Amino acid sequence: MVALVTGAGGLVGRGIATRFAQAGAAVAVHSRHTDVTDLVAAITAGGGRAIALRADLSDEDECHRLVEDAAEWTGRLDAVVNNAGVQPVQGLAGMTAAQWREVVDVNLTSAFSCTQAAADVLPAGGSVTHIASIEGTHPAAGHAHYSASKAALIMHARSAALEYGPRGLRVNTVSPGLVDRPGLADDWPEGVARWTAAAPLGRLGRPEDVGDACVFLASPMASWITGNDLVVDGGISARPTW
Repeated sequence: MVALVTGAGGLVGRGIATRFAQAGAAVAVHSRHTDVTDLVAAITAGGGRAIALRADLSDEDECHRLVEDAAEWTGRLDAVVNNAGVQPVQGLAGMTAAQWREVVDVNLTSAFSCTQAAADVLPAGGSVTHIASIEGTHPAAGHAHYSASKAALIMHARSAALEYGPRGLRVNTVSPGLVDRPGLADDWPEGVARWTAAAPLGRLGRPEDVGDACVFLASPMASWITGNDLVVDGGISARPTW
């Protein structure tokens, strides 16, 4: 398998790329600004194959070039994970249209463009996975633009699954809950404590948890799964809110 992971410079993207490599896939890791040579080196040191690719995903042509470069690397491309995204905090009342567009362009429009490009090169049985969020159905204050973009990703995947299904392509989303990162407990101690207490599994997510879901959806084990949203949140969505 050959997989392309966008936004692989971030913590979750690195976890996704690492899990694909551990599953035996050759991985094209994308970033716009972040140096991912250490990720490529780590995958290679573990016996895997990886290449670093750069692209500005706010540019439609760059999205298409990225997918083409990933496919040309080994001569094929089997899976694309649209993980690139941003999550700024801004109250809705003071949000400008430019701030709204910035989030939507990065989180949603780039996935639209990369999916269009991927559909031209993926073989029958190929897979596209968008990284959405539980905020696509459960919004948080200050995240109106983010939550809306993630909700739209879920519906885009369903629409793409409907239209590309006859060509043998599958399109799904993975919606993570709160994923841990270094320093999060220090930066947001009350939030981490509330999450840990509320989640049935009693912990925050790990980047590898998201990666495992993506590898599964790209694998033959998910060959009859398309247009679905796989929630990876430790059970927090099962918690009643009343």
